[in-house]
Amino acid sequence: MSILLELISNPWIRLFRLDRPIGTYLLLWPTLWSLWLASDGFPDLEILMIFCLGVIVTRTAGCVINDYADRNIDGQVSRTKSRPIVSGEIKPNSALRAFVFLCMLAFCLVLQTNYLTIVLSMVAVFLISIYPFSKRWSNFPQVILGLTWGWVVPMSFTAVGRDISTVAVALYFSVVFWTIAFDTLYAMTDREEDIQLGVGSIAVYWAGNELRYIAFCQACFLILIAYCGYQFDRSWVFGTGIVITAICFLRQLWVAKSREKSDCYIPFLNNHWVGMCIFLFTALDYWIID
Repeated sequence: MSILLELISNPWIRLFRLDRPIGTYLLLWPTLWSLWLASDGFPDLEILMIFCLGVIVTRTAGCVINDYADRNIDGQVSRTKSRPIVSGEIKPNSALRAFVFLCMLAFCLVLQTNYLTIVLSMVAVFLISIYPFSKRWSNFPQVILGLTWGWVVPMSFTAVGRDISTVAVALYFSVVFWTIAFDTLYAMTDREEDIQLGVGSIAVYWAGNELRYIAFCQACFLILIAYCGYQFDRSWVFGTGIVITAICFLRQLWVAKSREKSDCYIPFLNNHWVGMCIFLFTALDYWIID
């Protein structure tokens, strides 16, 4: 137990957020949705392994560049003041070198796919790099994160040899809307401190109406994912997953209506189960129907 605690408390483990895997889960689920739908069932095992490893590496890289970008403000936020760069356990330049190494590692993974996927990965690196800085010049960093998070969709389609069709675009924007919704819930936990620091977010910009904004994004997600299921000729099994997801969204909004930090953080975490639900019913649909 002491060895495990020592490992978890290691500054590099904390910088990489390996002690807090929720972000990895939230990126893994849409990756699996995309691969299953693009492959019309179980994807090629090699592609599946490449993308699962890619999720871990790119999420880790995103955490590193985020902490590097926020190194001068994290110390003023209660939730982030003990992060390794702020506390001096890891030097900023060391973190930046780690980010470059992780990007190179992710590139080595994507090199195992094909030319178009490699080209798309360049866009992914650009989006990952600009997101942490977007809160300084925009009130909508959650939108930038959504565009970044959803980029796994076109990469999944091209990796399995499919074109980026209308349904791929619809699936991409479904992930964008879902990400905006759950990250706005997350941003609500830091709203007061963000206002003091002059940091932008939807939770700040739409204060008082942010739950309506979240509900709108969740509704768009449900419509778009249902459209994707229809275009891929999925059955009532897939539809059942959408219904359960809608119920989860209603519960999230109900819990978050108090706008207390804990009541916003719990619905944010619940999106892990939302992502899992969509994936399980997608996989089950292919298993039962096909």
